[in-house]
Parts: sequence; C-alpha cells; structure tokens
Amino acid sequence: MPQNPPPKGMSRTARKEAGDSRTLPSEDQQEMEPSFLSDTLTFPPEGFQANRKFTSFTPKPPRKPRLERTSSLDELFWRRRRLFRMSQECLVDTAEMSSSNRSLQGNPPGVLRLAYCGNHNRDQESLHSLHKASETPHTGFFYSCENKPQLSKVMPTCPPPSLRLDGTFPSLRTANRIDLNCADYRPPSWSLCAKAGSSWSDTKLHSREMVCDNCSAASMKSTFSLLTPLRIRDVRSRSYLEGSLLASGALLGAEELSRYFPDRNIGIFVATWNMQGQKELPELLDDLLLPSDPDFAQDMYVIGIQEGCPDRREWEIRLQETLGPHYVMLYAAAHGVLYMSIFLRRDLIWFCSEVEYATVTTRIVSQIKTKGTLGICFTFFGTSFLFITSHFTSGDGKVYERVLDYNKTIQALSLPRNIPDTNPYRSSPYVTTRFDDVFWFGDFNFRLNEDREVVEQILSRGLETDLSKLLQCDQLLKEMDNGTVFKGFQEAPIHFCPSYKFDVGRDTYDTTSKQRTPSYTDRVIFRCRNNGDIQAVKYSSCLGMKTSDHRPVYGLFRVKVRPGRDNIPLAAGQFDRELYLIGIKRRITRELQKKQADQKGSTVCSVS
Repeated sequence: MPQNPPPKGMSRTARKEAGDSRTLPSEDQQEMEPSFLSDTLTFPPEGFQANRKFTSFTPKPPRKPRLERTSSLDELFWRRRRLFRMSQECLVDTAEMSSSNRSLQGNPPGVLRLAYCGNHNRDQESLHSLHKASETPHTGFFYSCENKPQLSKVMPTCPPPSLRLDGTFPSLRTANRIDLNCADYRPPSWSLCAKAGSSWSDTKLHSREMVCDNCSAASMKSTFSLLTPLRIRDVRSRSYLEGSLLASGALLGAEELSRYFPDRNIGIFVATWNMQGQKELPELLDDLLLPSDPDFAQDMYVIGIQEGCPDRREWEIRLQETLGPHYVMLYAAAHGVLYMSIFLRRDLIWFCSEVEYATVTTRIVSQIKTKGTLGICFTFFGTSFLFITSHFTSGDGKVYERVLDYNKTIQALSLPRNIPDTNPYRSSPYVTTRFDDVFWFGDFNFRLNEDREVVEQILSRGLETDLSKLLQCDQLLKEMDNGTVFKGFQEAPIHFCPSYKFDVGRDTYDTTSKQRTPSYTDRVIFRCRNNGDIQAVKYSSCLGMKTSDHRPVYGLFRVKVRPGRDNIPLAAGQFDRELYLIGIKRRITRELQKKQADQKGSTVCSVS
C-alpha cells in the first residue's frame, strides 16, 4: 500500500527515523540545487514513480584527437557563417522560451530547463523529473522523459531576407548607390572564394582572379588571352623542321588547326575582272570585295585581273585600302597585263608555306602579253592550293584556239617546284592534278552560240528569267561535257546575266556597230582532289563596276583544310608591309575627309 509522505516540517533525521525509504539528496547535492526550486519542490506520490518510465542515454566514449589540416580562408569564412546562423537560431529559441509565463531562464550548466504548458499535473511530473535528475549522482548519465513538453514554434509573419555575400542588400541600395559612371567598380566575388581549395596552385588561383599578376612566377599567363600558353620546355625544344600530323606542338598540326578552324573549313573569295586597260579605277571596291549578302568577311581573297590598269601598284593599294587592317597581301604576281593578288587574314600568315608562281604565254607574236596564264601556289596547313588566272583567245568562232590555250597551260605551267606534294600518288604530269584544291578563273572568252536578238529577248524578262536556255548555247559547258577542256573541274550554277559586253559606264549591252552578243566570258571554276572539299556558297557578278566593258564575276567558297607537317618551307609570316602601311594611311585619310565633309554640311551646332 502506498505510504503517506511525511509532513513538510519534519526534519531530515526525523524522516529517516520515521521509516522513509526514499533516497534523500546529500548536503552537497542540496547546495547544487537551484535556490528558486528549493522552496516550491514537492514530491509526487509513490504510484507516480512506479508507473513512470525513464530511458537512459549512455554517452559514447570520446573520440581520439586527430590532426586537422590548416583551414583555408574559405573554410574559416564558412565556419563563421555557420556560427552566425547557429547564434541566430539560439536567439529564436530563447525568444520562444521567454514567451511562456513560467519559463526558466538563467539556469546553470547541466540543469534541465523546463517550459510549462499550463497543465498542473504535467508541471508536477516535470518537476519530479527534474528532482530525480538532481538526485542522481554525476556519473555521466542523463535522463529524459518520453513525452517531453515542448512549446509550439513561433512562425514569422514573413520570411527573413536572404543573406547575401556580395554586399548588395536592398536596404543599402538607396544609401550606398553606385554611380553608373564608375563602370570599373565591381563587388568582391565571393563565389570564387567559396570554391577555392587550400591545395590550389598559383596558376589556378590566378585564373580565378584570386591573386595578382606579380604574386608568383607561375602566374604569368594572361587571364584574358585567347592564345595557347607555351611551356618553357616546349619553347626550348621546339623545331619547325620536324613535326607530324598528330604532334601536340606541330605548328601546322591538328591541334593548331582546330584552334583556328574548329570545323576545319575556311572561306575563300575568288574574283576575276577584265579591266580593258582603263586608267581610271573605281573610287570604291566595296561592292566587289565586300558584298552585302554574306554576314561575315572571308578568310582569303584572291583577285585575278586581265588587261589590267597601267599602274599595278595603285590597284594593289586600292585593294588593301578596301580590305582594311585585318588583311595583308600574302603575294602578288604579274604576267604582262595579267595580275593576281592574294590577301589573307593577318592572323593566318604563319600557317602558309613559301609562295611560288609561274607563267605561260599563249600569244608569242604580241609584244604586250595580253593573252596567257599566271599561276600561284602555296600550302595552307596541310592543304595545297593552286590559283590560275587566264586570258584565252577572243573571237566568237575560235573555240579550237581556246582549247589549245588550255592544253598548253596545263602542260607548261611548272608548279610546284620546292613545295612538296601533299599526295604524290594521285598526281599526274598535268599541273591541275598536283594540288588538293585548284581554282581557275579569268576571261576564257567562250561565247553563246545564239543570235543577239534571241539572247536579248530572254534577258528582257527580268530577274526571274530562266537562264537554262542561254546556258544550253554556252560553248564552255559544251566543251566541258565533251571532256576537251577543264577535265575534273566544275562550276557553280549560274544565276546572273552575261558579264560581256557592256557599254562603258552604262548598263546596256554593246550598242556599237559590231553588236556583239552578250556572253559569259568571265568564269570561276574549281577542282578538288577529294570529293566535297569545295562547296560553292555564292556565284554572281558585280553590276556596280562600270569602268570596263566587262563586269567582275566572283564566287564565295567553303574549303575543307587538313592538318599538315612541319617539314614544308614556311613563309615565316611574310607579307607586303609597305603596301599595308600605305593602304591603312589612305583608309584613315578617307575617313577623316568624310567626317570633315559631314561636319561642314551639317547645320546642327555641337557643344563641346
């Protein structure tokens, strides 16, 4: 039967004598009890202790101390941030506990804090648990009840603002507003610091803008450069006389080619124009070299001229002035009044071999070489190119003479001489088979076997004219189909009007007494050793150049380039420097004169 508890006023000795079997705390334990509990603590009845279940927690043995590595700056930063979050959570818990009417604050360490929920019986049970915990000696065991009273969490009315590390707090935007004129101001990028590791090298830290340029000798690589970094050992042992297709350090190898041309295709512009020996040159060549149809300029420009102007140097300066500072003239050659100029993007001149040229004269009687052929060849990376411009015999019925001019050219054009053949097993005695890609352009003088009235009637239909009827009468296409000329060559579809013969300065065909039939005398054809390496993008004529009885004809091509070996004779970046400087100076002068003319013609006052 449950025994009645002794009265409150009974002393400790009296309680013991009365037969109270319960363990009473010692005097030392009584001193450790909180003062505010000593007056109000009451003992529950005996049945409460029997029916109450307690669970004990056995602490794990302490772990052995381990050696920790030195923390980096980012780890210290995140530890501080974590401590800050934990302190915020502790403040929230303290606020929740203080909201109760009977919350216990200021408890010494090791004493359980209780929060009252308003139920008297539960309060008595909680006090009894606290009393039993205080009675237990300090042996490392702690007791907790299964149904621990807890207060409901206080939910905030609105979510707290997120913690930002870049200093852009909304509340500070109005107080510390950044001036838009100070564009060079940038807040510290903590995202880089968060990813940094203590084992990172100087080069890795420099690439993430975490150290200055002069912090380490290993941090000399520019962060904003697109150039491939060079190792010291590669610079010491590098030799362009040796190399292979797959060598990582080969100048003409696959790695370098993929860096400049990921798809291994370059754009080539090829144009031909019979200038009729006119001294006057067009003021602007933009319509010819820089047509508005393609969005981007090409990588290589090849221009062939027949019956060129007397001042060849002036013509080359005009070309350089039009193309601008992004291009340099790789090579230029002449054979009488036959001119050819090759311009290349200045970043690509290091990947070209030495340039060779050869000429063939088809009319020996004439003192001035107006008829003949001029060829230029070189290797770009691992692809060999041959560009030929020709001016064949004129006359409507002299088809046989033009075929002879072609046969003499392919037999007498002695190229290449020093440049190694990229595929000698597929070469033949004909010059056009010794190169990977061949472009042949010029005034071939092949005519239309049709009356002028019929041709004009077809052309009068406008831009939607079906030119297939005219091309059925074309002498060149017939000879190519028969295999007598230009074996293995092909031509892009023709969708432009005949380029010959116009009245100078006008858009009308020949109105003189000869009444020549309009014809496609100016052509651009191509041949590739591997099928599909050359793709024609555009094939057209430039109607805006009216200083000659011919209209220039040009073609845009996408050409596949292959990696090469470093054993070819390189051009070592050669180009016509004097021409480059003169062309750029003229370009600047022209722009300044244009600005001055616009300022004089403008009536708007400018305030400086």
